[in-house]
Amino acid sequence: MAQTAPRTLIRMQGRKAYGAAFGTGRSSRRHPLVATAMVLPLAALLVYAFGGWDAVVTQASSVGVMLGR
Repeated sequence: MAQTAPRTLIRMQGRKAYGAAFGTGRSSRRHPLVATAMVLPLAALLVYAFGGWDAVVTQASSVGVMLGR
């Protein structure tokens, strides 16, 4: 078990470098309009797939109740 700490540090350093290279690190922020533009096509697909807005709202409400919100 004593050998796992150095390997974990090496893995974390590799992830930090990967995130910085591709702009996916925690320091990079996405503009809200870009995030909205990314989510809207998926939201439209879910509304279509689940039979309309009422069904999506009902499912979201059920998940919210299960999570205690």
